[in-house]
Amino acid sequence: MAPRRTMGSLAQARPRASPRCASRQPPWSLAELHRARGIAQSYLKKVADGEERWKNRAQRIQNGEQRHLWDLLDERGYIKDVAGNPERIKEVMRIKRIGAYVGVDPTADSLHIGHLLPFMPLFWMWFHGYPAVTLLGGATARIGDPTGRLQSREHISNSDISKNITKLHYQLSRLWRNVITLRDKYGHENDWAAKRHLLNNNMWLQGLSIYDFTKRLARHTRIGPMLGRDTQRKMTEGDGMSLGEFMYPLFQGWDFWHMYNKLGIQMQIGGSDQFGNIVAGIDALKVIRDTEEAPYAKMPTEWQHEPMGFTVPLLTDSSGVKFGKSAGNAVWLDEFKTSAFELYGYFMRRSDDEVEKLLMLFTFMPMSKIQEVMVQHRADPAKRVAQHTLAFEVLSLVHGSQKALQEAQQHKFRFGGELPHVVNEPSEESGIITPNNAPRSDIQLPRSVMKMSPAKLLFATGLASSNADGQRLVTQQGAYVAAQPGQSRGLVPGNLSWTPMKMWFPEETAKYLIDDRVLILRKGKHNVRIVELIPDEEWEESGKFYPGQPYTGVVRRMKEQLKKEAEEKGEELSPGQLSEALRETQTLKVANNPDIELPNKQEVRERARERKDASKSKQ
Repeated sequence: MAPRRTMGSLAQARPRASPRCASRQPPWSLAELHRARGIAQSYLKKVADGEERWKNRAQRIQNGEQRHLWDLLDERGYIKDVAGNPERIKEVMRIKRIGAYVGVDPTADSLHIGHLLPFMPLFWMWFHGYPAVTLLGGATARIGDPTGRLQSREHISNSDISKNITKLHYQLSRLWRNVITLRDKYGHENDWAAKRHLLNNNMWLQGLSIYDFTKRLARHTRIGPMLGRDTQRKMTEGDGMSLGEFMYPLFQGWDFWHMYNKLGIQMQIGGSDQFGNIVAGIDALKVIRDTEEAPYAKMPTEWQHEPMGFTVPLLTDSSGVKFGKSAGNAVWLDEFKTSAFELYGYFMRRSDDEVEKLLMLFTFMPMSKIQEVMVQHRADPAKRVAQHTLAFEVLSLVHGSQKALQEAQQHKFRFGGELPHVVNEPSEESGIITPNNAPRSDIQLPRSVMKMSPAKLLFATGLASSNADGQRLVTQQGAYVAAQPGQSRGLVPGNLSWTPMKMWFPEETAKYLIDDRVLILRKGKHNVRIVELIPDEEWEESGKFYPGQPYTGVVRRMKEQLKKEAEEKGEELSPGQLSEALRETQTLKVANNPDIELPNKQEVRERARERKDASKSKQ
């Protein structure tokens, strides 16, 4: 019997021109790969079908039967500065299913409207079959991008960066969920081969050694080209530049290289202020690719394998100032920082001169539909049809179509009898948490909660409905704490990993505190709590209480309220009078709430009999 060929034997028998990645053809056939790794025939068929679809698409574009995506992006106003030859980029995009990415550093606890603009062409590319990556800079956020700044970014503590990366991760997850809905709404094909990823560059940069970084990139990089105008301006007019800030473009280039090597990502998209970093990243990628010493791992360098990128226009406010946290004019995507109502109102206030441009930039509506909306708008500008349409589409992307419809109704917008495409979210009674209806993630609790058992802590944070529910969650390992398994010091800064909570002693939970003040918990897929611990004295002064807090039951609080009202009137209630007043208050509450149904005496007797019978049967 002939020995089975393994991946190692295939590599020895057939020299490889390059390592396996999505950007180049594998050196062995699909049949050989199937025999070597036991890949299912259904998967091989999907791969073959995807390749065939792309060949047919390329031919239709060449024949003029289908429009090129690059022309669509240019028409809608997404393309400002191009790093590369536009005609060559078009040809590469025609013949190859290249991937693209957009990166954002978690220097704040929310994205804003300015961040949304570079994501839009990325989503458009994904609609048309290109792989797409949204990248969180968990590692590069600790350095700080000096682009366009005279003052260095303030140092971000471990707890703050952990909080920021957690919130941004779930914001991007929500965006992707709503993008899928909008893809279906506008009839784009669900292409299996168009993969999408939400990554964190801390996954590879935290393991990058200074030796590899120097050998593959730093020793081949000249300082002269890096001393651009922004760099010199910060050094002469600003507070100087640290070595980390100076090397920031190189780390961004390493990100580009990693995704190019692993996922076939050839294009980077960024804001207009990121053009220098994109160019530096392309140069860094080429340097790392060319410094590969192993002959079998060398990658092709022909024109169809070249990295590329482009920037989108800068989004400014009415005074021409760039949106951002530093400028203090950010319109946040976090509904607890900028409410959905305020976000809707922001787009409602856009002028007639700019609304058509914003419809092209911030919506997935076809150009023909945009023209129809503008015709309706010009017929009666007072109705602000274009602004309402813009606001509804943006809220559908950011908060989901159901929330968008609610805000549209609050603004008394009539859709002309045509109900927009709405995806109904689960009700609050269902207990199902989705990205669009998730409760507020960041909360405050007194430091004394760290003395509680895991079950009671889950109840206090609102992740469990009772202590018993918290006990069940812990027993079934359905709740998680942000930390890496086996690490006693908790979450590695810049990472987002989870460990199931167990029936450990209360003091064990303190090991997962970040900077001794932040604890991050999760239940299910989207229900997260970022708990900031404050002194017990500060908590008492706030007058707030958490679920399960001692001496804060409903009856006790009602009694305290009755005592307080009596003292304000100059009266003093005896225990008997207090009990009588409590009964009257409860009776009045029931009488004023017709939804509360009280059981009659017969029902009470039947329930008591059932409990008695159940107790006997157990004995």
